[in-house]
Amino acid sequence: MRQIFLPFSAPTIEDAEIAEVVDSLKSGWITTGPKVKRFEEDFKAYVGSAFAVPLSSATAGLHLTLLALGIKEGDEIITTPMTFASTVSMIVLCGGTPVLADIEPGTLNIDVNEVLKKITPRTKAVIPVHFAGQACDLDPLFELAQEHGFTVIEDAAHAAGTEYKGRRIGSFDSISIFSFHPNKNITTGEGGMVCTADETLAEEISLLKFHGMSREAWKRFSATGTPNYDILLPGFKYNMMDIQAALGIHQLPKLDSFIDRRRHIAEFYNAEFADLPELVLPAYAPYPQRHAWHLYTPLVRIERLSIDRDRFMAELKQHNIGSGLHYKAIHHHAWYREHFPVPDQKLPNASYASERILSLPLFPKMSMDDARDVVTAVRDVISRHRA
Repeated sequence: MRQIFLPFSAPTIEDAEIAEVVDSLKSGWITTGPKVKRFEEDFKAYVGSAFAVPLSSATAGLHLTLLALGIKEGDEIITTPMTFASTVSMIVLCGGTPVLADIEPGTLNIDVNEVLKKITPRTKAVIPVHFAGQACDLDPLFELAQEHGFTVIEDAAHAAGTEYKGRRIGSFDSISIFSFHPNKNITTGEGGMVCTADETLAEEISLLKFHGMSREAWKRFSATGTPNYDILLPGFKYNMMDIQAALGIHQLPKLDSFIDRRRHIAEFYNAEFADLPELVLPAYAPYPQRHAWHLYTPLVRIERLSIDRDRFMAELKQHNIGSGLHYKAIHHHAWYREHFPVPDQKLPNASYASERILSLPLFPKMSMDDARDVVTAVRDVISRHRA
């Protein structure tokens, strides 16, 4: 057994990032400033988006996007049950009604055929999640959006660097919302970005993110700015800080190499686990795409074992191997069971995955010896608990 605990994720923070943060601290410009603007421009160029709005989190991006779209009581938003709670919570907090569509059993992405079944005259948006870094099938979603008059809001929290049919997520005529949490493919500590081709939407989100002040309000404290300001609408405090962007401007150029490393480890896992009928391995979608491999999420076939998924994770920890849970399906959480109950048989694929999914360690700093330790631990737990 390995001697040092291996977490399921860890950021890669190197000297350039540290030096840039120190530079920000020494400069006295800590909050929103020129480095946020630089990161905004760099990220916009990387994904190929017309407009980008940096924020304190992807959750903030979801919240402000829904507000800017005018989501209100009675409006329905279709999304996936296999996502972090913030995707659905922001719908509720804006007054909308979340409508859950089942997932594909292999990719765990939202099933477009199930989306079609959920569309009503009250449908205002669909929020697909590019699960684990693999692109949803966007073209049929865009066709449905055009036919039925709703907006596609891509929850791209997992998808920095993901590509769909040769184009990066963030470059389409939709809205894409990215996360830079420490367990994501690049990090700003906490942070997010909304990318869109809609200038009016970008401007409104920019106003909402900082008290309703003008988009370049941070410049009022610069040598060329003026301290006077106006409030154009009631807003929030969702701005990104320069000490966050200082990380991002050095993380972004490494993103492609980070993805290459993640893919190498994921493919190693796939090969090493291929002979285990107790695992359902992540499946590739059939269309051209680049998987960013934010997560590696096999399903444990608990019906073939004498233990459940939670015990499986606990036993991995006894081997000094960390794991994550991405995700317990939304309709299995207590608040949603009470307020928006959906029986398991209505979401069979998500319900099945929810009881069996786990995330194995996957991050660029991992060595292949680390990956081999994961394989050894998984195989040992399975061998001792076969039903």
